Amino acid sequence: MEQYSAGHPGRVSVVTPVHNGRRYLPAMLQSVLGQSWDDVEMILVDDGSEDGTAELARGYREAFLRRGYSFRLLQGEHRGAAGAINRGLPYVTGEFLIWPDSDDLLEPDSIRRRVEFLRQHPAYQCVRSLSRYIGEDGGPAPPSERRGDLEQERLFLPLLLGQTFVCCGCYLFRTRPFFEIYPRRQIPDYEVGQNLQMLLPFFHRWPCPTIREELYIVRVHPDSHSRRPRTREEAAARCAGFGALIDELAAICRLEGRERRQADCWKLQQRYLFYLAYGPRWKAAVAVAGLLRNGGIRPREALGRMAGLLARQLRPLVRRIGKR
Repeated sequence: MEQYSAGHPGRVSVVTPVHNGRRYLPAMLQSVLGQSWDDVEMILVDDGSEDGTAELARGYREAFLRRGYSFRLLQGEHRGAAGAINRGLPYVTGEFLIWPDSDDLLEPDSIRRRVEFLRQHPAYQCVRSLSRYIGEDGGPAPPSERRGDLEQERLFLPLLLGQTFVCCGCYLFRTRPFFEIYPRRQIPDYEVGQNLQMLLPFFHRWPCPTIREELYIVRVHPDSHSRRPRTREEAAARCAGFGALIDELAAICRLEGRERRQADCWKLQQRYLFYLAYGPRWKAAVAVAGLLRNGGIRPREALGRMAGLLARQLRPLVRRIGKR
């Protein structure tokens, strides 16, 4: 695939995948059009939508051109968010890159504040802002991620361990160091975890400061792919996919020693949560033992988890005995 030259000074490339997003996409595109930064290219990747998303998106082309922004709509079969991002990355020409979700919103100064920060601090290769959550009525909604220690700039382990947020639209990269990691402009293509592919290898190399302003809006709604209920088979495939993804990212980052053990603990934690929810619970116990062996949890926590698993296993037996 042809690659466009990245690094156009001051330009911000916005790569957004969308799948059946007709309901929420207009507000997201309007939030891009409302940015106070004047050099933006919009790369919208329709990931096999079947609800008229592409037709709706085409109607915004003239509005983007009037604003002085470029607009590119790419279409292809449904591949998931990572595959859709891969479809868009070869077309990036900007000095900076963001990848907001199609159902979220950018505050009017979201891009400008982050670009100006990097211009004022040229030693940094990326920056992030905070976000706020809204419900379908536009009112505040509870966040789904922790902010963590905002003084921390080395974010690789905090992100991996879930100690801070991976919320995609909060982050802005310089494209040059990002494409040094992925010179073919293709992130690992899995059905899960596109933000981990984008963030973890970058933060293994570079620190990331935080602008303590809520410059991104996460919309919480029942149609969200990340919040919908899953069958056991879907959850099993997701758990296996994350495991394979973490192994590939560990190879990209060349993890060794403690970092490699932390990555293994992340996988064991996902297995523990899966088997805790879906069974069999003895496999959850095996995951707990692995976490303890690799230093992922302390002995007291491991004992508490084992006791909880035993209590769950015995509860049906106790109920049967009580009914006699």
